[in-house]
This record gives sequence, C-alpha cells and structure tokens, in this order.
Amino acid sequence: MTATEKSERLAPATGLKRHLPHRGLAPLGLVFALALTGCGDKPQPQAAQPPAVTIAQPVKRTVTDWDEFTGRFEAIEEVQIRARVGGFVTSVEFKDGAIVRAGDLLYVIDPRPFEAVALQADGQLADARAKVELAKRELDRGLNLVQTSAVSEQVVDQRRQALQAAHAAEMQAEGALKAAKLNIEFTHVIAPIAGRVSRHLVTPGNLVQGAEGGATLLTSIVSLDPIYIYFDVDEATYLKNNRLWFEGRRPSSRDTANPVEVLLSGETKPSHEGKMDFLDNRLDVSTATLRSRAIIPNKDLSILPGQFGRVRLIGSAPYEALLIPDTAVATDQSRKIVFVVKDDNTVEAKSVTLGPLDEGLRVIREGIKAEDRVIVDGLQRARVGAKVTPQVAHAAPAGAKP
Repeated sequence: MTATEKSERLAPATGLKRHLPHRGLAPLGLVFALALTGCGDKPQPQAAQPPAVTIAQPVKRTVTDWDEFTGRFEAIEEVQIRARVGGFVTSVEFKDGAIVRAGDLLYVIDPRPFEAVALQADGQLADARAKVELAKRELDRGLNLVQTSAVSEQVVDQRRQALQAAHAAEMQAEGALKAAKLNIEFTHVIAPIAGRVSRHLVTPGNLVQGAEGGATLLTSIVSLDPIYIYFDVDEATYLKNNRLWFEGRRPSSRDTANPVEVLLSGETKPSHEGKMDFLDNRLDVSTATLRSRAIIPNKDLSILPGQFGRVRLIGSAPYEALLIPDTAVATDQSRKIVFVVKDDNTVEAKSVTLGPLDEGLRVIREGIKAEDRVIVDGLQRARVGAKVTPQVAHAAPAGAKP
C-alpha cells in the first residue's frame, strides 16, 4: 500500500473522532433544559387550615344561688358526768368511746356506807311513826276527859302540840330516808343522754368527791344525731337576704327552716342536707357577722362535734340563667372573658359577669346570649379576629341536665 492510500484511509477515521464530542453534548443540553422547565412548573404547598376548636351553646335552665360559709359542728346535747356522792369507785361499766343509751350504767361507787345510813334513817322513821301514834291516843283521851272536866284545856292543848311535833319528826325521818335512798341510787352513775361517751377519767379503787366537796369529773357524753353546725354570716349577705325577704323573693330563716347543704373536708359535692334552726339577735360588733345555726341529720354518726364543714345556704329565688363549663372562662387581667365563634368563623372575645357554680357549670349573669357559639375546648388555639374550624361538642357539657 502506498503512502497516498494510507492517507486516504486514515482521513475518515480522523474526521469521525472530531465530530463525536459535539454529538454527545446535544442530548445533555436537552436534559438540562427539560430539568429547568420542570423546576418552574413545581406545585406550591397548600395554605394551612384554621385551627380546630370545640364549641357549644350555653345551657339554659332554672337555678338558685347559694351562699357559702365555713362552719363548725357542735353537739346538741353535751353532758359532763360527775360523781354526785363521794366514795370509792368499784367498777367502770362502759367501753371508752362507745355509743351509750340513756340509762346505761357507767360507774359504780361503793354503796355500803349509804345503805347503812338508809337503814338508820329507816329506824328513825319507824320511831317517829310510833310517837305519832302515841300522841294521837293521848290526845283522844284528853278530848274525852276534858268533857267531864277530868283534865284541863291546857293539858289538851299540850297533847295537841305533842301530836304536831310527832308529825314533824315523822316528816323529817321520811326525808332523811329518801335522801339516803337517793345516795344509794347515785352510787350507780348512769348516762343521762344517748350519744358517744369519752374515755373514763377515774379507774376502780380511786376515791371520788361528791357534789358537796367539788364533784369529781368521771367522763363526758355528746349527742351525735342530729347535730348542730354554727357559722357566721357577713353583714353584706345578711342585708341582701333581708332585702329579698322584704321583696317577697326569699323566706327569712327566722321564720322558715330554709334548706342548707353541707360539704365536709375534701368533698366537692354536698354530702349532707339540713335546715336552718337559729339566727342570733345581733351582729358581732368585732366581726360584723351574724351567728347562725343549722341542724343536720347524722344517721351514720360520721360527723363529730368540733369538725369543720362548708355550709351552703339558699341565697335567692329561682331564676332562668345561662351556664357554660367553667373551663371556657378565661382571665384577661381583672376581667373574665369567653371566646365565641361568629358566623364567619372568626373568634370574638366577650367580657362576662360570672355567677356561682351550679352542678359543675358556671352561671353567666351578663355578656353572652343563648345562641352564642362558645369555645369550650381549644382556647389556646383561638386568636381574636382569626378564623377557626368550629366543631360542635358531641356530648353535653359537664353538669348539664338532659
């Protein structure tokens, strides 16, 4: 092969190598352009939905306001058991802290000295009665003899006086015998009332003093059923209730046994019911309060004198009110507000005037209407003027009546 032929065969090969790089760049450029076009058409993320909140309309029902006070329970009857005669205690007949009935035996004091005194008084009474009988016979004889002038009128008067003296001696002897028998009876110390007895303060073998020398305290008894609760009503509440009474919207506790409810320590709902029993005749000048008292049945004997309790006393006539869950009420500095959802699903804050709690719901005196949609759950997601997604509460709010 000649040099010219070699040159002709190599020429196409060399030209091919020159054009290959240009052919490879074209597809790469096309892919890059398509990628740029795809980036420009990427869909934007959707806007976030308004936060969801739970709404409910206020509950409308008839309620009655109750005033609440702190009170202390006291026994209706309380007796200190003291020895009425002196002597040695022979036995204690009760268990400390037990329930006793009226007439139950508590203590026995040695009765033998008093039995001896009673026996002596019985003999003196028999002697006095014999003297009365003798004086009667002598007077009768004197009355017969004076008719025949066998004795003078003076003798008859003396015998009449002797009979009167004998009668007086007989009465004295009868009194001494009764006193001796009473002392024997007093050696058996019995419970004068029913209730719970305290511990025994004197053990058998000890000498106790009777009423004459400063009676020894043996124990005490308090009644439990029913029981009193005393509480103090402030002057403002007293004036309010008095005004309601004048207007005929609430009966006075002086004339009517108004109902009360009692909550014991740790309770959230009243566990006992009772009625008003007493209002004092003046306000305490140092505290400007009126001492009041209610009587509470205590069938299970669970309440003890000295215990504290919260007393709820009827404070108004029944009236129609709007109520919402207490958790729906927010605090904005010094005012109370609730959040309501308007027709365009924006949030509005309304200032409200609160009333008392009634069966778990808060009475709203002013600020909302019955048709308002109140946010009862999700307050932390609500912003005034912002939109929300309201969801109606499926169940009735706590405390709502069907």
